[in-house]
Amino acid sequence: MPTNGIHQILKIHFGLINCDNRYLTAEAFGFKVYASAPSLKKKQIWTLEQDEVDSSVIYLKSHHLGRYLSADKDGNVSCEAEKPEEGCRFTISAQSDGRWALQSDMHKRFFGGSEDKLSCFAQTITETELWAVHLAIHPQANLLSVSRRRYAHLSPQEDEISTDSNIPWGVHSLITLVYQDKKYCLKTCDNRYLRNDGKLVKDPDNGTGYTLEFKAGKLAFKDCTGKYLTPMGPTGTLKAGRSSKPGKDELFDLEESHPQVVFMASNKRYISIKQGNAPSTMFEIEWRGRKVALKACNGKYICTKKNGQLAAVSDSVGEDEEFTLKLINRPILVLRGDLGFVCYHKTSNTLDANRSSYDVFQIIFNNGAYQIKGQGGKFWYTSSNGTVCTDGDMSEDFFFEFREYNRVAIKGKNGKYLRGDQAGTLKADAESVNSATLWEY
Repeated sequence: MPTNGIHQILKIHFGLINCDNRYLTAEAFGFKVYASAPSLKKKQIWTLEQDEVDSSVIYLKSHHLGRYLSADKDGNVSCEAEKPEEGCRFTISAQSDGRWALQSDMHKRFFGGSEDKLSCFAQTITETELWAVHLAIHPQANLLSVSRRRYAHLSPQEDEISTDSNIPWGVHSLITLVYQDKKYCLKTCDNRYLRNDGKLVKDPDNGTGYTLEFKAGKLAFKDCTGKYLTPMGPTGTLKAGRSSKPGKDELFDLEESHPQVVFMASNKRYISIKQGNAPSTMFEIEWRGRKVALKACNGKYICTKKNGQLAAVSDSVGEDEEFTLKLINRPILVLRGDLGFVCYHKTSNTLDANRSSYDVFQIIFNNGAYQIKGQGGKFWYTSSNGTVCTDGDMSEDFFFEFREYNRVAIKGKNGKYLRGDQAGTLKADAESVNSATLWEY
């Protein structure tokens, strides 16, 4: 269970999109707020905090400024408050189409507007006062039921998402949140969508879209009929229940989905740990193309002995010191770098690396490397100038190097690392690993 620091609940960051398809923005100059940005960057990211006494009251904190959105009696809004005050108190009225109406708890007026003409003075909700919620977190996560304290996972035997796993192990526990038509779909590792009747379907429809609601720091998913996803029955089948208000049974935590890997030694056997003999030290990974080497704290490399045992005794790396590392819980891939998400370019066969939206790709393991497949079964490949293209008929190997916590560096066949250039185009042209070449995945 999530008590040892390994399981970390995601802090929900998001953007708010108005009726003109522009994001709410917090500016440092004058602590003013606007709705003029076409994409989700640092200034457009907000964090929701709930009042400790009244859980129906929320505060909106700018991720960029660390200050709170507030409204006065005349409807003037700003993002200047350093701590939650009376004017910072809002309530959320979630609409059937997935959008939110934000009402000042103190003045009972609604917040809305466009460009630099934002106010909190409307007495009723119109299109101008409705905001779509766009999550700014990485969309691949594990889903934990608050009431059952069990994780959701794809159950092939039952052909459902069950909520009865003690740990989120393996590919079946990976849930991808897909933003579509102002709502979120829950996608399983085999590329199917959860419908509100508990069925898994290949294509999204009205029953696969959910409005996000927050209660006491937890997350609830409201379907198109106003009911909420909940675990039901012995296996915790995930489907919409009868409740029109979220209680404990309808609440979930999103947790970071950590990479899970296996190692194969030179004798074609997988590394395993005998019960009671858990490792007591950290190892340094050296990336060697299709293979990796592991260096222990004594400065020696891990070697596979003839009897299959491992020992940190080698001064150099040969065949017995090399291992194949395989990622086992990412059959589908979403990449986010320091400029934004990786997404198809609208008019060419290239990829953008600076988008607020994301596309989902399939990865196929191939002897220590990975092939990346996209729309129409076409593959990624590297062109002669390093640009990554998406219309390949033949597969091409890319090499994944898991360099930092939840960050991967990806090397093309030209030996260069993938990064977004100044125009935001994804290219394999970087010589070394740095912040621009590390991708959250």
